[in-house]
This record gives sequence, C-alpha cells and structure tokens, in this order.
Amino acid sequence: MHFHGYFRSSSAYRCRIAFNLKGVAYDFASVHLRKDGGQQKSPAYRALNPQALVPTLEEGSFRLTQSLAIIEWLDETRPGPKLLPQEANLRAEARAFAQIIACDVHPLQNLRVLDYLKANFAADQAALDAWCQRWIIEGLAACETLLARRAPSTFCFGETPTLADICLVPQVFSAQRFGADLSAMPRLLAVHAACEALPAFADAHPKKQPDWEA
Repeated sequence: MHFHGYFRSSSAYRCRIAFNLKGVAYDFASVHLRKDGGQQKSPAYRALNPQALVPTLEEGSFRLTQSLAIIEWLDETRPGPKLLPQEANLRAEARAFAQIIACDVHPLQNLRVLDYLKANFAADQAALDAWCQRWIIEGLAACETLLARRAPSTFCFGETPTLADICLVPQVFSAQRFGADLSAMPRLLAVHAACEALPAFADAHPKKQPDWEA
C-alpha cells in the first residue's frame, strides 16, 4: 500500500491517524505542496489524483482520493478497532461532526484558497490568519455545541476514538497554527488532549513525519 501525502496537510494527517488506529503499514511518498511550484501539480501526480490534492492511496491498481473515503475504506477492509460507531444514529452523528470539519472548515484554510487570496486580493499573512481564524472558530464552535448536548465522554462520541476525533485533532493543529482562540471550547480541548495521549494520534503529528519542516 502506497500513501501520498504531506506532513502539514490536515487531510493526510487524518489518514495517518486512521492507519495507526487500524495498525496498517504503508509506504509513504511525500508530495511537497510548495517545492517545484507544488509537486501536486506535476503531470505524474495528476495522473494519480486529477484534483492535484493530497492524499492519494494506491493498492495495486486501486487508487483512492479524499481522506474521508480513504478512512472509511480502511475501516471496511481492514481488521482492528472500528472507526465509526456501530449504532446507526450515532454513526450518522459522528459523520456529520467530521463533515463540519472536513467539508466546511478545512477547505477554507486550504493552501490553494490562501494562495488565491494572496494573488487576487493582496492578502498579507495577517489577513490570511484572520480569514482562517474566522472560519475555524465558527466551525469548531458548532462542534463544541454538538458535544455539549451529549453526556460527557472521553472522545467525541464515546470511549473510543472515531472518525470525528480523527478529523478534530488535525483541525486543532491548524487552529493553533493560525492563532485561533479555542479557549471557549472546553469539550473539544478535553477530547483533543485525550486523543493526543494515544500513540496513534501522537505518532501521526506533523512533527513526527519524515518530510517535516519547521
């Protein structure tokens, strides 16, 4: 199994957590999103992923893009802890929580969006940080409210990590990177701390990756 990613990509970070939780080994290929004008834009990589995004998973002739699809495929094809709750309603709630982050929050802080803001609206770093803070805080505040409606639990939807936690941890990393204040979100911060205490999450951190750059 080959996995194409980048240390700072939230989407690749999610997949690394899922690989670790499931105990799945893989060969890693770094796709540097800045070098050479963005290695994800090369013809060779576009042949793997027409969106020119990371991650991409390859197993034999099978190729799969999009982190949530990769994670659910792993969950359905590999043994180990289940990454989604067994009960239908709870499973749907975990997916909805994950999609707030993966579909609504993360795309607005994506590198290609930030580059567009710089190139077409003369946004400097302070403006980019403010943009990211705006959308991260709004999205994670909604996630905090969803968790506050539930009885307390170690992780988002119970006592074992799920897709929701897999999406939350990389998003908190990005929030910290862009200086977003999450102090009004105690449930999320408590879950984040519980996740970070697990080797599967800690070992997936960007600083632990072979292509890490400060």
